[in-house]
Amino acid sequence: MQYPYTDRANSIALGYRDAPLSQRYGRLISCSLPCNGLSLTGFLAAAEGQQRFYWESPSGLLAFAGMGAAVELTAWGDERYQKIAASARELFADSHLAGAANPLSGPRLFGGFAFRGDFTPDNTWSIYAPAFFVLPHYQLVSRSGQMWLTINTQIPPEESAAALIPDLLAALRQKIIQLRAADSSAPAKRQSELRGINYPMSYRIWQRMIEAATDRIRAGELNKVVLARAAELRFAEPVQLLPVLQHLGTHYAECYRFLFEPRPRFAFYGASPELLANVQGVRFSTMALAGSIGRSATSTEDRRLSQRLLNSQKDRYEQQIVVDKMRDRLSPLAQSLQIAPTELLKLSNIQHLQTPLSGRLKRATGVLPLVEALHPTPALGGDPRPDALRLIRKLEPIPRGWYGAPIGTIDSRLEGEFAVAIRSAVAQESRAWVYAGAGIVADSQPMPEWEETELKFQPMLDAHGSLS
Repeated sequence: MQYPYTDRANSIALGYRDAPLSQRYGRLISCSLPCNGLSLTGFLAAAEGQQRFYWESPSGLLAFAGMGAAVELTAWGDERYQKIAASARELFADSHLAGAANPLSGPRLFGGFAFRGDFTPDNTWSIYAPAFFVLPHYQLVSRSGQMWLTINTQIPPEESAAALIPDLLAALRQKIIQLRAADSSAPAKRQSELRGINYPMSYRIWQRMIEAATDRIRAGELNKVVLARAAELRFAEPVQLLPVLQHLGTHYAECYRFLFEPRPRFAFYGASPELLANVQGVRFSTMALAGSIGRSATSTEDRRLSQRLLNSQKDRYEQQIVVDKMRDRLSPLAQSLQIAPTELLKLSNIQHLQTPLSGRLKRATGVLPLVEALHPTPALGGDPRPDALRLIRKLEPIPRGWYGAPIGTIDSRLEGEFAVAIRSAVAQESRAWVYAGAGIVADSQPMPEWEETELKFQPMLDAHGSLS
């Protein structure tokens, strides 16, 4: 069955626009309908060749996918968090929302920030900005078995939002039919042939980095610094992102899985175990994550490894630095703060020390002030933060780009959820770069830290089809 709608509504439904995305020139209209029976994978497959976005919380508590772009927000400079918050507030202030009223309906921005505020795009991160968020043209949100499809668009001030709503809802119904048909007929994608893996940083360079860092720590210049390296993957054809996401969903369901593809075949994606901030009203949650050790196929050996991590003086010290500094940074914002006992977070190939933190904010300011206060935590930067960031810039030969930075979603109330973008990769056409880091303290040794980064590379290498 075809649903008739006006030429203007038709152009909006198909994603055509009268002005560049960066030119926000009118009111936001957002229409939503329930659409149980769709899959996020099928939705993303139907969006091949378009801008694509994906976010899924651990164990599927909240899943989100988007295609196309109704609005793009970017910000540069030291006030990038405030600029994005102001732009989002302006975007949503005069919005017209239609369709069933449900927490899963309504517009939702998706994007993130660079690790450094003075980030400059380079060959690897050529299309990114210090802050970059997209409101998808179509978005699919799933929670607890319920699904909602939303269409977002902007119209000039002189156009009537109310007059377009019936036609846009009809377009949404037609889109649901198309997605169901595409979902049932889409063949499974296979990953492109992996031609080779290159490690730009040799062990010798890594060794010199660690020795330089520990010298400064022992001299009392800082307490901790996190140093990272990268692996470059080369494929015969463009990287296929859906097989990567499917692998991560199967093997790392305990993680925050994400895809930010603001231009076709240029994407940032991964599976992070680390929550940076979740804010709903005045309630917030976050976590301190540090300390790592491998897993074992045998339960006896795995328990031995777990106990070794729990008893490690070096890892416990590193974890306590993270907890203490996060508490200090939360104090100006929090009315109350609870710090849970440290526990183990066990993933497929690695386990970490994890300390959940939660509480209530003094004011309902949204998620971005919390993100700004916490990033980078000592788990990704170091302590003291300014000294660690200066040392990272001096020692690391490869810019981090968005690795280790905040990535997540913001709703129309400016509430949302962000993870720390670790266990991640950035792809351009037929190449991908995978990143991994290790926390360095006074008694760190180069080889164990090198081996820790090998463990942290493995989830993304496996997801791309590596047998190493």
